[in-house]
Amino acid sequence: MSLTRYQHFIEGKWAEPAEGQYFQSENPATGQAWYETARASAADVDAAICSAHYAFTSGPWRNTTPTERGQMLHRVADVIAKHAEELAEIEALDNGKLLREMKAQMRSLPDYFRFYAGVADKVRGDVIQGAARNALNYTLREPLGVVVAITAWNSPLYLAAMKLAPALAMGNTVVLKPSEYTSAATLKLASFFTEAGFPSGVVNAVSGFGSEVGDILVDDERVAKVAFTGSTPVGRRIASRASGRLAKISLELGGKSPNIVFPDADLENVVTGVVAGVFAAAGQMCTSGSRLFVHSSVHDEVVNKIVERARAIKIGNPLESETELGPLVNENQLRHVTRCIAQGVEEGAVIAFGGKRPAGFDTGHYIEPTVLIGVNNSMSVARTEIFGPVLSVIPFESEKDLIAQANDTEFGLAAGIWTSNLARAHRIAAALDAGIVWVNTYRSESALSPFGGFKQSGLGKENGTEALLEYSRVKSVWVNYDEGELADPFSFPG
Repeated sequence: MSLTRYQHFIEGKWAEPAEGQYFQSENPATGQAWYETARASAADVDAAICSAHYAFTSGPWRNTTPTERGQMLHRVADVIAKHAEELAEIEALDNGKLLREMKAQMRSLPDYFRFYAGVADKVRGDVIQGAARNALNYTLREPLGVVVAITAWNSPLYLAAMKLAPALAMGNTVVLKPSEYTSAATLKLASFFTEAGFPSGVVNAVSGFGSEVGDILVDDERVAKVAFTGSTPVGRRIASRASGRLAKISLELGGKSPNIVFPDADLENVVTGVVAGVFAAAGQMCTSGSRLFVHSSVHDEVVNKIVERARAIKIGNPLESETELGPLVNENQLRHVTRCIAQGVEEGAVIAFGGKRPAGFDTGHYIEPTVLIGVNNSMSVARTEIFGPVLSVIPFESEKDLIAQANDTEFGLAAGIWTSNLARAHRIAAALDAGIVWVNTYRSESALSPFGGFKQSGLGKENGTEALLEYSRVKSVWVNYDEGELADPFSFPG
């Protein structure tokens, strides 16, 4: 059977890989290849960066006004909305996420471009009053240049939008590099910018293996910024290489987020929030609430309710409307999750539910939703980012005990708090080392609100007006309006 073929998208058009090589991508629900995509070489990367660099330095994009950029972003939002159903199906086939989740995500995706369309011409510099006598000092906020955006496989278009929209709103050009596991939707997205009237070269996309082209993308002197979403080890490597030439970076990396339950919480809502935080999307989320801290007085009740809910989760084909849990993205990820569970049991954790391939699923990369009890915060399952539907339940006795354990991790991305005590909610939120804190909810996100973590969870922020700062630089301009003689050149300030 012939497979659909995806090429690179460079300089406003589809481009054959320079060396003519393609590789296959599989449907994780079946384990079977369903399309092939171009395999980038150094020549392809160079062509994409050349295209983006020319568009930034010499093409019509350089003279496009912020208002015009905003109008283009509105148009691409319309194109995405028109193709939302198609994109949702590609995402579900590519990474195994539920089609119904992907449909909802694709319906919200245009909002990211519309938000930044609205703020594109609201960016302001400042006049620094009183900086010097008889001089005007003001600042300009300018684009950086070529941005390389490298995205992970778990939410390809969502992650791409979080980088593309603010980068383009500020006037940068972009080279996208999706994960080799999930390239199709990102390549198709790149072509929508030409359809929306963006000049050629403003948005480019190359597919291929990070091990073959990642360093080339990061090391190129024409690249002003690298924006990366993925694992913490790879993020550290990118940071090391990019900082070596003083390029700007933003990193959205891993997490081991605490989800905290106090005795006064609404336990039915807690169960819903826990399921949303660790079993939805098969747990393949950087914000996964994989460490569940439960006050000892309600520990057994909460565990029983979660196990009951986990037992009822419908595992199946992600394209089917009744499915609640789909497969992991690939065989490597399935092996990783299985190893983590086995190591946890070896260290003393007890499987309250799950932990194995579900019955009746001989093909595809499926694993049951898994609840581990008897866990303490020093075990590997409480410290390693598993990136699967695995929940580690840890009891606590006091707020002091809870905060110490919750913050005892190399990560600092997200956290959840479940309580009816408003004072406690604010107190714990302030004490947690997490860039995002949810109270009586989990996984709420918006284009308007900054997203990003602390410690080994990354650098910089995505979303909100804060993201514009990540894709811009500040220039300070001094204008002397005193028509008299300049001051003594050997005296500072002049």
